Amino acid sequence: MPIAVATWNINSVRLRLQLVLDYLQRARPDVLCLQETKCLDDQFPRSAFKEIGYAHQAIRGDKGYNGVAILSRLPLGEPSCLPFGRKGDARHIASEVRSEAGVAVTVHNFYVPAGGDIADPELNVKFAHKLGFLKDMREWSAQQAGIGGLAVITGDLNIAPYESDVWSHKQLLDVVSHTPVETEALEDIRCCGDWTDAVRHRIPEPERVYTWWSYRAVDWRASNRGRRLDHIWVSSPLAGSIGEVTIETAARGLERPSDHVPVLLSLTL
Repeated sequence: MPIAVATWNINSVRLRLQLVLDYLQRARPDVLCLQETKCLDDQFPRSAFKEIGYAHQAIRGDKGYNGVAILSRLPLGEPSCLPFGRKGDARHIASEVRSEAGVAVTVHNFYVPAGGDIADPELNVKFAHKLGFLKDMREWSAQQAGIGGLAVITGDLNIAPYESDVWSHKQLLDVVSHTPVETEALEDIRCCGDWTDAVRHRIPEPERVYTWWSYRAVDWRASNRGRRLDHIWVSSPLAGSIGEVTIETAARGLERPSDHVPVLLSLTL
């Protein structure tokens, strides 16, 4: 029984509601994890998603910034939120998704802090916050390895971990999202929890893979200076279930787009 899980940093769900609705009707994932929804819980456009079949929703909003949500065509369990980063901002939500065959998978939706522009925690409190968030993730991930079970990590992890995840490894080594302290921390989180990077499982290095292109680019497609910031990982028992991965690059060229594009993984449970 297949189940399709997608992730998308939408950079304001109300501003880009129609883009999300169009994507859901076009791609038909069973589950869509959104990040940077940028609205409080009572402002989230629940009814619009319910009308097209995504009646099961787990929402954790924030005023102005951050915010994560899980939209599902399949039943969701009671959502949970963990205090990564210790600031109380809405950057994690999890819920159990039950397939039509009755198989339960826990989906974790993360929005890791971007970290600002200066890769020095002494000079940049945003970067210090990011490193603290990653430290909390590492402790949690190690615990998950002992628990086992069927689980998926999705979200904007705001780190491009491998050389082929950025347009220029050499030029971005000192740029936040690809510095060694970040890439090593993310790989440690993945390895200590025995997670499989589903995108790189299907599209191995050295093939370049990007999910984000800066708004600052005059012509993002021509320059193609992208980074792979959006990820889907699966727990060890699901590694053999990884199916097709679809990165919808064309979404970056839509009218008033997010700077991120959707990433979709099909799992055969």
